[in-house]
Amino acid sequence: VEERNLLSVAYKNAVGSRRAAWRIITSVQQKETSKGNSDNASWAKEFCGKVEGELQSICDDILSLLGDVLIPKALSDESKVFYQKMKADYH
Repeated sequence: VEERNLLSVAYKNAVGSRRAAWRIITSVQQKETSKGNSDNASWAKEFCGKVEGELQSICDDILSLLGDVLIPKALSDESKVFYQKMKADYH
C-alpha cells in the first residue's frame, strides 16, 4: 500500500509542477502577444511546447507501467482498482 501511494504521489508531483509551469508560460505568452512583443511570445510558445512534450512523456510512461506491469500483476482487487483509477487520471 505504501509503495502504491509513493508511486502515485511521485507522478502527481511530476505532472503537477509541469502543469503549473505550463499555465504560467501560457499566461506569459498571452500577455506578450497582447503587448505586441512577438519575440517573447514566440519564445514562450516554444517553451510551452517543450513542457507539453515532458507532460506527454510522463503520462505515457505511467500509462505503460500501469497497463503492462502493475494492473496485470496486481494481486488484490483493491490494488487493481487503485491502479485503474490512477490510469484514468493520466489518460
